[in-house]
Amino acid sequence: MGPLVARLGRAGQRLRHADRARPWVLDTAVVVLVFLLFCLPDLLHALGVINGDGDGDGPRRLRLLFTRLPVAGMLALQAGLVLPLLWRRRAPAAAFGTVTAVFVLQWSIGAALRADIALFVALYSLTLHGRLRQLPWACVAMAGALSLVAVRVSAAMSVWDALFFLLSTATAALALGLMVRIRRAQLAGLRDRATRLEIERDQRDRLAVAAERTRVAREMHDIVGHNLSVIITLADAGAYATAGAPERGKEALHLIGDTGRQALSELRRVLGVLREADDSRGEPELSPQPRLADIDALCEGVRAAGLEVVYRTAGDVEALDSGVQLTVYRIVQEALTNTLKHAGAGARANLAVVVEDTLLTIAVQDSGSPTPADGPGTTNEEGHGLVGMRERAALYGGHVQAGPAGAGWTVRATLDLTPQDGTR
Repeated sequence: MGPLVARLGRAGQRLRHADRARPWVLDTAVVVLVFLLFCLPDLLHALGVINGDGDGDGPRRLRLLFTRLPVAGMLALQAGLVLPLLWRRRAPAAAFGTVTAVFVLQWSIGAALRADIALFVALYSLTLHGRLRQLPWACVAMAGALSLVAVRVSAAMSVWDALFFLLSTATAALALGLMVRIRRAQLAGLRDRATRLEIERDQRDRLAVAAERTRVAREMHDIVGHNLSVIITLADAGAYATAGAPERGKEALHLIGDTGRQALSELRRVLGVLREADDSRGEPELSPQPRLADIDALCEGVRAAGLEVVYRTAGDVEALDSGVQLTVYRIVQEALTNTLKHAGAGARANLAVVVEDTLLTIAVQDSGSPTPADGPGTTNEEGHGLVGMRERAALYGGHVQAGPAGAGWTVRATLDLTPQDGTR
């Protein structure tokens, strides 16, 4: 039973595709089918090909009530009833009106034709393809036309019996049209919903890709910016120390090598997660994301570059989740990198990470450059680093303030540690 239903479903789908491509084929097929089933028998009977003398008394009495039409008149009435079905889907109201008018004309002269079935086909088409506000007047017109038929056949049967039969047939055509229309509307709604869900899924995928690119770019900026600032400062210090203190220059070179290797390792870690899973070298080696405990090592590296850092914490900082600790580490890293870049070696920076209830504060204040700035590149102008700090703080409902403080510069970040559900 299942394969049969599947085959019928595929056949119906192919027919719908073919109908959308050539709608005139189905309209023509309906007209031809109605002609063969309902018009041709009347024509053959009028031409004498079919003899109706043996049909019984009931049909004989009915035939005596109706007008016998010539072949030309019968063809004209049949054409008026059947041919409007060609545009029953493009202009259903016009097709129904034309068929109804011919139907009333035919019964006004007392003629009965099997092609009257076209009236019910036209009503079905109007219900399915027409505007719903056209149905009331169509039903009124249908009832009037069928009442004319009931009156015409009243000599052979009860008016109410005839009217009941005719109106039941019209109601069936109307109900069938409404049922198919509602079903098609439901299917269209489901297809529209599926399309919208697919679009939303693609949008979510694009947003996820954009967010991941932003995260990777932020990580790259933090890693490259910090380590290059340390390397540049160490290189400058080593160049000055080479002439007077070669050992200091040698130590600076060692520190440059260590910093470069650390930067390379972190870059490999970040880029490794972007590799495809089927990489022939296997899964990338991952290391834990930086935490608050790694700030000590960060400060040591900055101190080696010549910046004096005083670091303190207050509150239960170890209880912070890994996401908050990573955010704090990156904000501190960027702030110290900016201090090292703009204040330079010989400056002093005070770093404080304080947790008070559901509020976390990061404060980095430097003493400023011990020597006057000698170029426009030494000013603390806002760049991508400060924007990145603000974006990280915004993830936890926080904000970042940065500006001059005396001879130096202050960066202050505040994070809200309140859980998303509002509980503590």
